[in-house]
Amino acid sequence: MKRIVLLFILFSLCSTSLAPGQNLIKLTLRKAVDIAMGSSYRTKFLEMEIKRNIYRLRARQASLHTQVYMNLKSPNIENIMEHKWNSDLRREEIVRVNTQLWQSDLSIRQPVILFGYPTNGSLSLNHKIYHFQQQDDGNNSRDLYNRFYLKFEQPFFLPNELKYDLEEARLNLKENKIRYISERAEIIEDISDDYFDIFENVYDKNTYQEQLTLLRRIAGIADSLAQIDESRSIEMTQIDLEISNARENILSKKSDLRHQFSELKQRLRLNFEDSLYVVPDINLYPVQVDKERALEMAYSNSTWLRRLNIWQRRSEIDVANVKGRNAFHLSLEMTYGLEKKNHELQGLIGRYENSNSITLNAHVPVWDGGVRKNNIQAEMVDVRRQQLRIDREREDIRKDITNGLSNAKEYYNRSKNMQQSMKISRDITRQSMRKYAQQAISLQDLLQVVENDIETRFKFINVYMDYRFALLNLKLQTLFDFRKNIPLADEFKLEYKK
Repeated sequence: MKRIVLLFILFSLCSTSLAPGQNLIKLTLRKAVDIAMGSSYRTKFLEMEIKRNIYRLRARQASLHTQVYMNLKSPNIENIMEHKWNSDLRREEIVRVNTQLWQSDLSIRQPVILFGYPTNGSLSLNHKIYHFQQQDDGNNSRDLYNRFYLKFEQPFFLPNELKYDLEEARLNLKENKIRYISERAEIIEDISDDYFDIFENVYDKNTYQEQLTLLRRIAGIADSLAQIDESRSIEMTQIDLEISNARENILSKKSDLRHQFSELKQRLRLNFEDSLYVVPDINLYPVQVDKERALEMAYSNSTWLRRLNIWQRRSEIDVANVKGRNAFHLSLEMTYGLEKKNHELQGLIGRYENSNSITLNAHVPVWDGGVRKNNIQAEMVDVRRQQLRIDREREDIRKDITNGLSNAKEYYNRSKNMQQSMKISRDITRQSMRKYAQQAISLQDLLQVVENDIETRFKFINVYMDYRFALLNLKLQTLFDFRKNIPLADEFKLEYKK
């Protein structure tokens, strides 16, 4: 109740002295992190990078859909001299070429997808029509050609470019989202460091203020004793010195806090005229964390481990692509359709002739001096290297989680013990003040008791902050809040929202 009343008085005094447009902000860790995330240029940059990769992925996905395109030569006119072979004279001669070509090629192309799997082949419906005219010795000749045909193309024993391009786009988007989460986790870590430093300094300042209050009460008792016994008036001088030191400690902490709040406002991009304050509430709660569950969360959520897995998959794709270079492969091409040739446009309408073809090309490497083999081995070494990095990271995660759980448990138990020690110390201080008033102990003994009480409070806050940092590290390593039993993504909005 006293704390609530003091906070109300503080708020009332501050609100009456606030300038127009100035805000009084009670800063909590959650609020500081939210402000930092909302104002970070780095996260905004990553959000734009994620959007860019979303569009790139959609472009890759769209490449699996039907595409329609047209090529036009309208016109292709040549009126030049060039070398040509004269079969009658059996020699080359320079002749003038005067030709005109008007051509249109229309194609509707669809990649072949079987059971949702791109085969790297394509099926297309094509239409070709052209008008070719040439002049030779004053004579004009004209040819018209029209063709409709289906075309099937399918490579064999080659890397599936469509599949790998689509997977690469998905990996890029996934990595960008992981980097986004990692960046926001770093913001949590950085802002938490600043916030906890301020938290501890506010606690220290309040401790010195409590010390000052005790010293003033002792000064009142000493003054009463000095009025009875003038020989004890020197004790007032000693207490005044202690009070002066306590005031100096308070002023020093206030100066530190002023600088820390100023730097924090700059980092959070707040108005420098705003006033920040932190209430150092002690929230000591036990966290029961199963080691295997913590390891499971760390393995599945670790941003660095997830990026290593992506890099390993890219290395595997590189191996597949290198294996396809200068390797044996086949390329099948089949067409079936109708065609017609005539000198007149009307002649293109009527009976068409069948038009079909089949071509099977084979590339058979004979000898390359070991180029392909060594390139494959180089890429496979990179795959093994990535796997080694993954194994090492998993081992480091296991060590960090094990140590983190041990630290959290140890610091919690120590904090509970120090909390109990503070209660005992407060009781001893109150009893010592009564004994001093009864002239049962000396002033030096009482001041030593007060000093021990203050020292106990400082030790408690040091251990308590170690406990808070241990929990923070455990959260960041697992991206999970075991106290609230929710992912850190839900607590601090780490995931990217479309």
